[in-house]
Amino acid sequence: MSTITTKDADDTKHHCAACGDSDDGGGSLKTCTGCNLVKYCNRTCQVAHRPAHKKACKKRVAELFDEKLFKQPPPNEDCPICYLRIPIDESQSMYQSCCGKILCLGCAHANTVAAADIEAYKCIFCRTELSSSHEEDIERMKKRVEANDAMAMVRLGTFYDFGMKGLRQDHAKALQLYHKSAKLGNHIAHLNLSVCYQHGDKDTRKATYHIQLGAIAGNVHARYNLGRAEYIAGNMDRAYKHCIISANDGCDDDVIQEPYGMSIRAN
Repeated sequence: MSTITTKDADDTKHHCAACGDSDDGGGSLKTCTGCNLVKYCNRTCQVAHRPAHKKACKKRVAELFDEKLFKQPPPNEDCPICYLRIPIDESQSMYQSCCGKILCLGCAHANTVAAADIEAYKCIFCRTELSSSHEEDIERMKKRVEANDAMAMVRLGTFYDFGMKGLRQDHAKALQLYHKSAKLGNHIAHLNLSVCYQHGDKDTRKATYHIQLGAIAGNVHARYNLGRAEYIAGNMDRAYKHCIISANDGCDDDVIQEPYGMSIRAN
């Protein structure tokens, strides 16, 4: 069986990288799903070419992942009341378990000051009466989870994780909810999973995987942890990239903690 190089296969576009057969532009060849650099007639050709292609494939996969990792993530959504961007500091926003909306604390404060007494205890968005107990809040949260609300999943998971709002501590239930939320793309869920696998169920590979996905999705804390890890490893160029992305997201110096932040700024 003859073999052509990865470069040759990329140039011709319509030749099998292993045997060199052409599909005459018919599109019958299957592209390597890892690197998208080469094509094959079938599984047999792919397996036969694997030893020659493995190194180039892994290199390209790493390059493609870095392109995603160091791409500026999308900004936070706008507050549905004032239409200003939700702050990256999660303590400056609030989740409404009645309607699933995330509101900025500025709007919450303005409503408390301006609204009549009876209106001050209603959701600013949907005007539902606020929860009067932990039990009612948990029940609303569970309904939001059933509606596939990713934020409700991560919040309910946090309550189970730390035994909050009258719930018995249940790490397994928390992990299940975090995973479900992460599959829907919630960056806080990815961050929480990375912490769980770093400090609880020890699994460095999974911890790294989730913290990277959290950073890609826009979590500044995940981005900071990645940057700090690169800094400790001596990879200043990668650490600097993470720092710049965080700064572009609006992350201030309080989040870029010392000595990592000071060293990055000095460079």
